[in-house]
Amino acid sequence: MTPMKTLRTPLSMPALAVSLCALTLAACGGTGSSPAPLDLTILHINDHHSRLDAETTTLTLKDAAGASKAVTVELGGFARVTAAIEALAAGQKNVLKLHAGDAVTGDLYFTQSEGKADADMMNTVCFDAFTLGNHEFDSADAGLVKFIDFLHAGACRTPVLSANVKPAAGTALAGRIAAYSIVENDGQQIGIVGLTVKDKTRFASRPDASTEFLDEATGAQAAIDALRGKGVNKIVLMSHLGYAADKAIAPRLSGVDVIVGGDSHTLLGPDSMTGFGLTPSGAYPTAATDKDGKPVCIAQAWQYSYAVGALQVKFDGAGNITRCSGNPQVLLGDTYKLGATTASDADAAAFRSQLNASGVFRITTPSAAAAAVLAPYKAAKDALGLQIAGVTNDNLCLRRVPGTKRDTTRSRLGDVCNLDATVIAQGGDIQQMVADAFLEQGKRFGGADISLQNAGGVRVDIGAGNITVGKVFELLPFKNTLYRLVLTGAQMKAALEDGVDSVINGTGTGAYPYTGGMRFTVDMNQARGSRIGSPEVRDASGNWKPLDPAASYRLITNNFTAEGGDKYDTLKTIPAAQREDTFLDYADSFLQYVRSNSPLSRPASASRSTQQYIETP
Repeated sequence: MTPMKTLRTPLSMPALAVSLCALTLAACGGTGSSPAPLDLTILHINDHHSRLDAETTTLTLKDAAGASKAVTVELGGFARVTAAIEALAAGQKNVLKLHAGDAVTGDLYFTQSEGKADADMMNTVCFDAFTLGNHEFDSADAGLVKFIDFLHAGACRTPVLSANVKPAAGTALAGRIAAYSIVENDGQQIGIVGLTVKDKTRFASRPDASTEFLDEATGAQAAIDALRGKGVNKIVLMSHLGYAADKAIAPRLSGVDVIVGGDSHTLLGPDSMTGFGLTPSGAYPTAATDKDGKPVCIAQAWQYSYAVGALQVKFDGAGNITRCSGNPQVLLGDTYKLGATTASDADAAAFRSQLNASGVFRITTPSAAAAAVLAPYKAAKDALGLQIAGVTNDNLCLRRVPGTKRDTTRSRLGDVCNLDATVIAQGGDIQQMVADAFLEQGKRFGGADISLQNAGGVRVDIGAGNITVGKVFELLPFKNTLYRLVLTGAQMKAALEDGVDSVINGTGTGAYPYTGGMRFTVDMNQARGSRIGSPEVRDASGNWKPLDPAASYRLITNNFTAEGGDKYDTLKTIPAAQREDTFLDYADSFLQYVRSNSPLSRPASASRSTQQYIETP
């Protein structure tokens, strides 16, 4: 069907700011002798993280009879991004197409092609600029060089920007990154500045030690000043800092007009989105002011090829913003399911009508040309599932809870696992190994002391022999990422108590905790708060020491438990300043563990999380 038209709502600035929509050009700083005004369309994405395939989501929509239903629809896919940008750009005189970073890491497409699939798909859009995200450094500077070479292999040669990343002279990365670029539209120059989150990239990714990361505001202002020195008075900052940081940096800068953001995977948009089951974190665009009190428009476009930001900016002749408006365009397919049942024609028509009227959902047919580019990578990805990632010398048995009372026949390998003495005493081999793998990844990317995996998030056991890539993704099938939380020893023990209590009084056996780098005893007969005993943490030298209730620890866990899933209520209370989404795909993290540690063997008893388990009568 024909894609819906974009509905754009004017941006309302705070009372302290100059109204963008009502004041004259002179009041906004323009003069009668200024050059002509400029209308600019900015189409942008961020954080697609190698997620090139369409996925599904569930929206709340009303059927033909007016009843609210949970409706499953196809969501995103990079071929839809290409199609949507083409459609949104059509008929617009001045268009910028921007990618605000984290193109790679997070799906088998990256594991398989080291970023070539992402670069080729980005080139079906031909972005005007791309800024470096922290994950662009996940394979060190050499991996980034390879990705830039892929991106520049065709005719687009999209500029790669970051004003605060400074590779050492003479290195392969030197000369491949610019602080800014200048695009000319309608005879006027627009400056585009890139910016990369500093500490997160240094400590949670793997840049070379010789690559320098400047203070973000310092780097941005230097680039803005250089552009202004060239007479450029319309400046867009592509920031891979996160939504909160974008709002914080705007008043520290002079001369920035628009911030197109990434890193935090933030959905912005009108409050009406909540009626469909999506909760935006702020307005699109969000109003701010710079150091000089001039308006700044802030935008971000969610994540994972799900959406395209469509921002309209009006400049007066002096380069001041007089109006800023737009909406995210969440990209959907045109098929609808109620559970496993395809919606009737009447219900589908009702669903389609609501989506088309929303202003924020865009029913989009994927670009055939982009789909053709992706096709060989898709075939290779499917074949990759058959590839051997490693081998295990032992059966890696599945068991959620130790003991002989709960969860005793779950293993597909049968009694060789169900009656195994170690499994009965200490729980599942494979759950423990997953926790160990997450700890290893956490240490590589930013540091970690302990890891936690809920037992039910690990779905199958792995028999002795070869381990295929497909088996890894069957083992960990959810779209989870790894979170890093900073918490006290007392909070860590409380979280373990949450998990054990949930086995008895909450969600069931799937909540049972498995930890890497930590061990403890469990007595299910005790009262809540007293079931976890003798907690110990392994230090950097490999020695086990008592958990210090007052000390701080870095915990790596999946986003499900980090957000309070399986009634891990303590983890849910950890404040935002002490939690970080690493955006490392949890299945891919285990895949890397298998590849680097093969051949695998059962975890040693002394390092398993559950050292002793006492069941209820």
